Amino acid sequence: MSFSEIYKKIDQNKIKKIIYSATENDVERILKKSRWSVDDFPYLVSPVAEKFIEQMAKISRKITFLRFGKTIKLYAPLYVSNSCVNACKYCGFNVNNKFPRITLSIDEVLKEADEIFSHGIGHILLVSGEDKKAVPVEYFEEIVKRLREKFYAVSIEVYPMETEEYERLSKAGVTGIAVYQETYNLERYRELHKGPKADFFYRLETPERAAKAGFRELGLGTLFGLSDFRVDLSMVAIHARYLMKHYWKSQVAISFPRLRDAEGHFKPYEIVNDKQLAQVIFALRMVLNDVDIVLSTRENPEFRDGMVGLGVTRISAGSKTNPGGYSVHTDALKQFEIADERSPEEIARMIEEKGLEPVWKDFDKSFLFD
Repeated sequence: MSFSEIYKKIDQNKIKKIIYSATENDVERILKKSRWSVDDFPYLVSPVAEKFIEQMAKISRKITFLRFGKTIKLYAPLYVSNSCVNACKYCGFNVNNKFPRITLSIDEVLKEADEIFSHGIGHILLVSGEDKKAVPVEYFEEIVKRLREKFYAVSIEVYPMETEEYERLSKAGVTGIAVYQETYNLERYRELHKGPKADFFYRLETPERAAKAGFRELGLGTLFGLSDFRVDLSMVAIHARYLMKHYWKSQVAISFPRLRDAEGHFKPYEIVNDKQLAQVIFALRMVLNDVDIVLSTRENPEFRDGMVGLGVTRISAGSKTNPGGYSVHTDALKQFEIADERSPEEIARMIEEKGLEPVWKDFDKSFLFD
């Protein structure tokens, strides 16, 4: 059974009712457990559970160190194109926004990658708008073949593809995919998206197609500000559990960026504050012990520093959100404004000062068998 079929059977109103009717006694009962499941998640992200956030932080920290050690993985995004055929109301790359569209040549991508690698980062995430004509599968195939000798992990955050296309990219050297559902509220999703991305269920099944193609990492997430974040993250947890059960060879990673200002100046439906975001991170670690939890440079330095060691296992560093932003087209339009502009070296120093180890490389292709 695909996750789309499971999704249709889930009563999100029931999840919402648990979240907003939970009592302190409910949360205390949940916290007395020694192991937690995604069924506990709605209680742990309920408004009343904010009172227990310090207790949750201690549990999250303990689980994180047991499962991942005192390490934080570093990665950097590389935007290859801001061309897009979708009209997503919240995105700066919206096809209706008027600005120069840039797609990097393969040589320009390699120059950008060299700049990232010069800072020691070995995990790169190729990002583009969703325009299959501007950045076809062959384009990524060629790039990854050129990058795989240098980078230990090359992930993609581009348009959803068919399994056969993912198989081509897996063979070329792509190791992982990030595909965010943005919101699991079907009605809200359809309000916000126009273009190929409006196909909610095709997008929802994308991680399954990528897993079948052999990707060893599957990235999920929602964009905070589009719908009720507590319900959305409850759905992410269920989705992640499904993938971990059915595609256990792939590592699941979860990201939940807060909406940042971008071209078009979309106003979020709700604002998620730092305390609420921290609560989500702790709750997620408690119910899904083994997922990578990712914080990008969308978040401010103070918050990112505070979360290191408490649940997060991967952070981006020195990010640029425009194609060519590292060295080629430094004035190109950004997808969104970043909040943490520190260099990878500064991020690594912060991690070390907290008694943790920054991980620049945690995998080698020699581990793979044909």
